[in-house]
Amino acid sequence: MSGGIQLFDFSVDLLRAILWQYNDAARLQSLLTQKQDWYTERQTEFWSSWYRDVFNLDTANDFGLAVWSIILEVPLTIGVPGTGDRVVWGFGEFNGNFSRWNGGDNLTGVNFGRDGDAVLGLNTAQKRLILKLRYYQLISRGAVPEVNEFLNRLFGPGVYVLDGNDMTYTCVFTFVPPAQTMMVLEKFDLLPRPAGVERKILIRPGNSFGFAPYYLNFEQGNYHA
Repeated sequence: MSGGIQLFDFSVDLLRAILWQYNDAARLQSLLTQKQDWYTERQTEFWSSWYRDVFNLDTANDFGLAVWSIILEVPLTIGVPGTGDRVVWGFGEFNGNFSRWNGGDNLTGVNFGRDGDAVLGLNTAQKRLILKLRYYQLISRGAVPEVNEFLNRLFGPGVYVLDGNDMTYTCVFTFVPPAQTMMVLEKFDLLPRPAGVERKILIRPGNSFGFAPYYLNFEQGNYHA
């Protein structure tokens, strides 16, 4: 993602502000030189850290990814519905489980069930994947060659899109992706595609008999089911 990002020059030259008539002012020169040394260290350190931890999606930390989630308007959590009417394991009228000391003289029961909805957090790799997909979704027109190039950069070789010619496209993985990747793809509708086109995901790690990169066989068929 950082291939097109320009390089930044974080340097600040305070000594350029000295007028020629103060060239012989030793104390002034010393003060400005010390300040220049401080700026050289602190200024460069601050902006380098900001570029690494916030600006660059490839290296951003959780704080930087949270900033990007606001900019790109995409959540970095997954909502989990509550137990609802499902029976919670426990004893008695309120499904109490064992006992817990509440700090006083009484013991209160605790429940394994959850009363309301919960939020499932994501790890850093999943957040980064969501944001990259969302970013490209916003800037892409969804053409198959462009999407294939993006998927190749994001997931590596072996991931491509096939146009079904029926307002659908299939994202094909020729390897089994990590569970955390599949979780993101299933929970977030972020794979770039044209408006109104249905998205499908196919995991096909086995090699099929055929020709060319997509194992095509003769006219339309493919021997692999």
